[in-house]
Amino acid sequence: MKKVFAFPLMLLILPGLWLATGKKPFAHWRRMTAAQVQEIPEKFVLTAECRDIDYEIDIAGDVAPEFQLEVKSEVGGKIKALHVEPGQQVKAGEPLCEIDDTDLQNQKASVMAEIDGGQLRVKRAQEHFNRGKELFKSRLITREAFDNLESDLAIERNELAKSQRKLQTVVDQIGKTRIIAPSDGTVLQVQVIEGQVVVSAASVNSGTTLMTVADLSKLLVTSNVNQVDVALLQLKQTVKVTMESIRQETMEARVCFIAPVATIKNSVKGFQVQANILKPSPRLRPGMMVNMTIPVARAEQAVSVPVSAVFRGANDQRVVYVLEENKPVMREVVLGVTGLDYTEIKKGLQAGEKILAVEPRVLEKKS
Repeated sequence: MKKVFAFPLMLLILPGLWLATGKKPFAHWRRMTAAQVQEIPEKFVLTAECRDIDYEIDIAGDVAPEFQLEVKSEVGGKIKALHVEPGQQVKAGEPLCEIDDTDLQNQKASVMAEIDGGQLRVKRAQEHFNRGKELFKSRLITREAFDNLESDLAIERNELAKSQRKLQTVVDQIGKTRIIAPSDGTVLQVQVIEGQVVVSAASVNSGTTLMTVADLSKLLVTSNVNQVDVALLQLKQTVKVTMESIRQETMEARVCFIAPVATIKNSVKGFQVQANILKPSPRLRPGMMVNMTIPVARAEQAVSVPVSAVFRGANDQRVVYVLEENKPVMREVVLGVTGLDYTEIKKGLQAGEKILAVEPRVLEKKS
């Protein structure tokens, strides 16, 4: 019996409801959940407020010394002594290591013997020339014999000069066996040990790297920036640097280099950007990973709403849902500076107006 009278009963109720409200029953029911704002929880209602908005780019970078020198030897040989170790601070001119100069000392002694012999030969040739000069004046020897004596003296003098230059070369090489610090800094790495034979740094080869010295008071951050963000950067722009290990400590840096062409690093195409750290933290070390925050744009006391409260409308327009007379009305807006949490509304909304944090259809599903 219930199944028989259920349908006629609905036919009697629906016209009455239609006449009482003047609206179609199902359409009225659908609009009830969207229009009855008093039922919307407060957490879905936001207020447009004025605030400062910063648009920043966060990128990761590696710390490296601004100036880093690879210390090499100009002479080859065996490492005789090391005077420094990694982490040690050195001053310019302080000894770093010594190379065994035994062979050079023997070569020096040999050259000095050559010089002694050359001086004796020059002295003898000078005596022969002086005697020949007197004989030539007395017409006791021919012009040819006198010229030969003069040539012998010149040859012996030339050989003596060659030996003296060779001695100076050997002395210079002996002096180069004592490796000194090229500048003030900190020894980062020592790549050799005592007794190791090293190769000199000549024009035909790079030679053996003995150690690396850098000035840790001048550090820079090197990063790879994508083509979208690099267009927003400028030379001498101030950025913030934070360490991964100590996030509460912030340092300032200044952009000093922006690569003119893109490079590929870790299979990612980007532009190399370097920034000098103005006052490095004593706890900052080369090789550390840091975060570099680059300010791009700023809006002061701008009308703003949360980024999540701005939606995409028709024709890719940006819209918000403003509460007008307790009803959500879609309104097109023009955005300005967009930060991590808030975005500037340049046109279409005023401070103090109420908006929905979600689209109305989401509230319909919840009701």
